[in-house]
Amino acid sequence: MNKTGIPYALSILSENRHGVLRDVSRVMAHHGANILTTQQSIISSGEKKGLSTLYFEFEEVEDIESLITELTEIPEILFVERHQPFSEIYGKRVIILGGGAQVAQVALGAVNEADRHNIRGERISVDTIPLVGENDLAAAAEAVSRLPRASVLVLAGSLMGGKISESVITIQKLGVPVISLSMAGSVPDYADLVVTDPIQAGVFAVMHISSKAVFDIYRVRGRKF
Repeated sequence: MNKTGIPYALSILSENRHGVLRDVSRVMAHHGANILTTQQSIISSGEKKGLSTLYFEFEEVEDIESLITELTEIPEILFVERHQPFSEIYGKRVIILGGGAQVAQVALGAVNEADRHNIRGERISVDTIPLVGENDLAAAAEAVSRLPRASVLVLAGSLMGGKISESVITIQKLGVPVISLSMAGSVPDYADLVVTDPIQAGVFAVMHISSKAVFDIYRVRGRKF
């Protein structure tokens, strides 16, 4: 991290070649970097189509400029750029899954509440995907634990259970609290909080992950509102 306690963030544009990630990791290790986040993808369109992008967030580097210089000396690397980390740009994430109508109402509450916090300097973003079907919803819910900075999941629908409930248990064990709308099925039995009003569910989700609000899902765990 830098002197402010915020992680360093670098994006790297490179040729799509074998061993580039290995070479970059070697340089990072040489400078004592503790990598917190990494992501790699191939650009699929535009003038840089076919090139590779690497993104790192890391801490414990004393000389960031020296690290960048050494990275640019790798033959396949075309460009290295510093950024703010995603925690300072998009911040904590509210994830909303379920039926389109219910998801839209939860998002309405979450976006309005997030706006109140973000204009005061916080960073909270809201991600949604309308889905139906037990298997698709279960897979999406379980994947929330692998999404960077995902801080709370809201399940919005009329009927959820079975494999979806199993996914709820999985992500709860990994530290992601779950809010469920009042609905049929077993999901409300496993959720940390059950809320009847979808707009209020979105508000609760943002209030829980806010660093300035006093609401804590775990203090009211198992209750229904």
